[in-house]
This record gives sequence, C-alpha cells and structure tokens, in this order.
Amino acid sequence: MVLESPRSALVATMRDPPRPQPGEVLVEVHACGVCRTDLHVVDGELPHPRLPLVPGHEIVGDIAALGADVHDLRVGERVGIAWLASACGRCRYCMRGQENLCEYAAFTGYTVDGGYAQYALADARFCFRLPSGHAASELAPWLCAGLIGYRALRMAADAKRVGIYGFGAAAHMIAQVCRYEQREVFAFTRPGDRAAQAFARELGAAWAGDSDEAAPCPLDAAIIFAPVGALVPKALRDVDRGGTVVCAGIHMSDIPSFPYDILWGERRVCSVANLTRADGLEFIALAQRAGIRSSVVPFALSAANEALQALRDGMLVGAAVLDPSR
Repeated sequence: MVLESPRSALVATMRDPPRPQPGEVLVEVHACGVCRTDLHVVDGELPHPRLPLVPGHEIVGDIAALGADVHDLRVGERVGIAWLASACGRCRYCMRGQENLCEYAAFTGYTVDGGYAQYALADARFCFRLPSGHAASELAPWLCAGLIGYRALRMAADAKRVGIYGFGAAAHMIAQVCRYEQREVFAFTRPGDRAAQAFARELGAAWAGDSDEAAPCPLDAAIIFAPVGALVPKALRDVDRGGTVVCAGIHMSDIPSFPYDILWGERRVCSVANLTRADGLEFIALAQRAGIRSSVVPFALSAANEALQALRDGMLVGAAVLDPSR
C-alpha cells in the first residue's frame, strides 16, 4: 500500500520483493500496526517524507533472506522492525548514547519504506528479536506504541499518580505497565468517549473521564498521547508542584499561551523524540515480565485506508493492525 502524495489515499501496488543489501534483512511481514505517526505522514503533518512511500513502522515478521555480513540473525527467525530504521553511530548525539536524536537517522515508513506490504527491508542492527507464544498482531503495537509509551513513562520517573491523556494504542499498554509497577492511572479521553473510559477502567485505571475535566486529585506526572496542544496547559493544572508533563507524540497542534503560575512550582514540560534500541530491549523484556497484552482490531492489508480513517475518526479501542495474509 503506497502513499504517492500527502493527503491522498494509499494505492495498492504490485512490486517484486526487494533484495537485501549488505547488512540488511528481508522480512516477510505477518503484521504491521497502524500508528498515529502513520496518520501524520499520510495527512501531510510531517514534512518531507520519501515519496512514493510504503508507510508502517510496527512490523512483525520472519526473516526471509539475509544480506551479506549479517551474522547475528538467521532465516526464519521472528523479528520486529520499529520507527528508528538506522542511526549513523558517529554524530554527537550517537556518541553520547542518544541515537534517537541522530542527525542522520532514517525512519521506517517515513524516510525508508515500511511494513504496509508483504515484505520489508531492514537494517539488521535495528531489528528486535521477538518472543514466541504471542500472535504477530499482538506484538505489532509493541514496536512503537509500546516503545514510545515506555520512553514517556521513564521520563515521568517514579511518579505514582500518572495522568494519561488520549487512551489509544500506547496508553492501553502503558496503563498495564503502570499497574505492574504499582502506579495509579488517571485516564483522560476525548469528551464523551465512554467506550475508551470503560476500557481504561478494565485495565485498572483508578479514574477515567473527559479530557476537559479536572483531575480528581493532584497528579505526579501527565503523559499526553493525544496530538492536542491545548492539553499541555490543562495537564499543567492537573499536576502537582514538581510534576512533569510529557508530550509523547511526534506531532502536536500548537500549544496555547498559559499563565506562568501553572508552570511555577518546578513543574516541567518535556517531549519524547523517537526511541533507542536500548528502549526496545528494555520494553520487550518488561512486557514479557508484566504480561502486557495488546487489544487489537485487525484489518486486511488492502484495507489500510479504512484502518487509517478509523484512527482519524477516533473509532478504535486499542490498536489497528494490518494482516497481509487476509
């Protein structure tokens, strides 16, 4: 499924499977999650995608072929491919362990082709081994929703009362991590979304309500997954002194001005940018220990446009996942 120009529908296209170059693997895709970042790419909210483009960066599949110089992986092994497709390893950010900020990074489904396809290429060094015993569709959201959510939660440090704003794919996994780590979750959804609020309570949220409601008690941290800038001052009002507001999306509408007094008291606003391979290894291990389960809504690969529209309209409870075999 190919994006030929921003703000257009994806087009079903037949291509020969690509050949892996040195250092690459060819992966037969069994599932690819539909992420809000894909929506930002398709809707033209992220600049300069490589076009034509195959979107998708929550990829689960089996290795079908190895390029030269790949020695740590084998044909038939199950792997995951995430948003960070490669990093240079030499720039100032990579040298200090911040490959997520690499000046020359490539991104799956944005600057290189992704997983809305039957086959995908990947840099072998940036693939993650995935556990058996899970359906491919269940693992797919781990590769971005889980990883970005995990990085955002780590920025909240040891916060015990965590507000989650926007209860979609990332939130429903991080709510489970919070429960495992004995944190309290307060879920804020788009106004009137009773299904999402009920889902949050099922996953152990101490409270769930509309995003325009005040928090029922002062929060230690707030994680904003919804791409809505107006939620930043709202979250600042909800967090206690010393609290942190984490903006976890790659795109957000403009943040309106707000009075200094809701920032005062050593409150902090920060953002999450991309992910590192260390994030992936840590989250995959944690997800297995914590028994994280993904709630998924399956779509055929040919129905990728319908899946994106369902996400755009806020009609999903959990995560949409494309299945190339359907």
